Amino acid sequence: MFNIEEELKKLPDKPGVYLMKDKKGNIIYVGKAVSLRKRVRQYFQPSKNKPPKVEAMVKRIAEFEYIITDNEVEALILESNLIKKHRPKYNVLLRDDKQYPYIKITTNELYPRVMKTRKIKKDGAKYFGPYVSNSAVNDTLDIIRNLYPIRTCKLNLKKDIGKQRPCLNYHIGRCLGPCQGNVDKEKYKEMIDEIIMFLNGREDKLIEIIEQKMRDAAKKMDFESAAKYRDQIGSLKHILEQQKVVSTTMVDQDIIGMAKGVDETCIQVFFVRSGKVVGREHFIITGTKDMERKDILNSFIKQFYVGASYVPKEILVEEEFEDINIIGKWLKEKRGSNVYIKIPKRGEKNLLMEMVRKNALDTLKQSSDRLKRKMTEAKEAIEELADKLKLDDVPIRIEAFDISNIQGVESVGSMVVFEEGLAKNSDYRRFRIKSVMGPNDYASMEEVIYRRFNRGLKERKLMKENKVSVESFSYFPDLIMIDGGKGQINAAKKVLKQFNIDIPVCGLVKDDFHRTRGIIYNNKEINISKYSKSFKLITRIQDEAHRFALSYHRSLRDKKMFKSVLDEIKGIGKKRKIALLKKFGSVENIKKASVEELASVEGMNKRVAESVYKFFRKGS
Repeated sequence: MFNIEEELKKLPDKPGVYLMKDKKGNIIYVGKAVSLRKRVRQYFQPSKNKPPKVEAMVKRIAEFEYIITDNEVEALILESNLIKKHRPKYNVLLRDDKQYPYIKITTNELYPRVMKTRKIKKDGAKYFGPYVSNSAVNDTLDIIRNLYPIRTCKLNLKKDIGKQRPCLNYHIGRCLGPCQGNVDKEKYKEMIDEIIMFLNGREDKLIEIIEQKMRDAAKKMDFESAAKYRDQIGSLKHILEQQKVVSTTMVDQDIIGMAKGVDETCIQVFFVRSGKVVGREHFIITGTKDMERKDILNSFIKQFYVGASYVPKEILVEEEFEDINIIGKWLKEKRGSNVYIKIPKRGEKNLLMEMVRKNALDTLKQSSDRLKRKMTEAKEAIEELADKLKLDDVPIRIEAFDISNIQGVESVGSMVVFEEGLAKNSDYRRFRIKSVMGPNDYASMEEVIYRRFNRGLKERKLMKENKVSVESFSYFPDLIMIDGGKGQINAAKKVLKQFNIDIPVCGLVKDDFHRTRGIIYNNKEINISKYSKSFKLITRIQDEAHRFALSYHRSLRDKKMFKSVLDEIKGIGKKRKIALLKKFGSVENIKKASVEELASVEGMNKRVAESVYKFFRKGS
């Protein structure tokens, strides 16, 4: 058994990361320390100044482990990665850890392409961004491709030039067709230089260049080209009108502002590139009631930049925080050059910070108002539902069940949970039907309900014996909703009677167009106005139960199809299977491919390609 007092004595006076665990071995907190001995011991020393959140965490610590690192920078990186991986309960968690999209120009290729990417590599290409949404990147790419007829294909022109017929883009004038080998390299490079100028925010200079081209074309009586340049200038001026210049320094910056509410905080990040705001993003972080602003900022910055593809030269923040110097060193290593974390006090940068702060406050207010409205509407919906069904109490926890199969194949069940009228995704569960053969929804429903409550009763027993903490199945619902009619309802009631559990059960029925029609309770169909809050709630619950079951069924079906088809082919292992699907996109396209096309896939050879080709044509 883990003895905390004894293990504390063994802690080294070295930098590293520590992981706090509960009785079940779950990681509930990850932290870093310059001295593991001093830092970890602090948690177990009596103190009146510990925040309530820390007090609650310490009570749940059953054991801990640690990892020694060479220095504090290593500890910081490891801490951020472990938080991202394990999502510990007591860490501040950045829910949105997505990779932002960038625009990549493959200047390392003979005839460069312009494309969207989420990863920056040291490959000789040029990268622009980040953009805060796919739509922003797609809109920019559309503008570029409308202005410039550059290639979009993935052909290796060093090998394939002149070997392929030109694609449709060439025939409709949207590509010059460098694959044919007759495109002037200097003319193509001129287009790429202008695109780089555009993406660098130098649209005004680019407009001057295109205006001169327009005048030259007009002098030569080439009015078609002059009209094309005129349209390009119009598009660029429209873009310029939409952009806001906020900085005269022309330095790439991320500006991070914060607004703190009662138990949630909004952090707003403005991305400034070459003096212009290219995008912004906000993050709502919950559970920050007892945390100081500097601690929230400290946690946010580490999680935000651990997965970032690009780090700007300057990061503007509101105030000093604990790891500011060590984070600066880490980001310098990540960027490959100096990164300056600044706290502006006056001048232009302070005005920028104030603008970001105001946006964070406005976003927090909108988020809070939206949440309040949502909770009020949800509360009214369950109260209305209780009234319609004449329930003794308002159903705080509702569990809905659905069965999905196609002619009895891979039958699955789903359980979705709504608490106080709102979805509680963490308690959703899926069931693969084990005891039922063929399409029998009643028997399948009976199995799912049995497994759900059998598990719940076992958990309750273990809780009484202090063998486990509270588990989701131990919470029983106030109302059970079944996607189906009387047959499914009776199947559920049969199980509840067997366990001597008294919970009301109702059925959700659909019309001939597969839309929610109403609700069955006590063998009667109850009409509910489709404009009422309760009707909208049961529709949402039914749709969610169906979606959750169907998505699970599809994943099982796809896995089975994937395995039963490709795994039967001699010579096709995991790597070749992935390579084939990556190249052709689906099993259906693999079936249609020729031997030559199959052999051209990475890792394939002619013998295995013939094996695949013959496999899909046997018996035909």
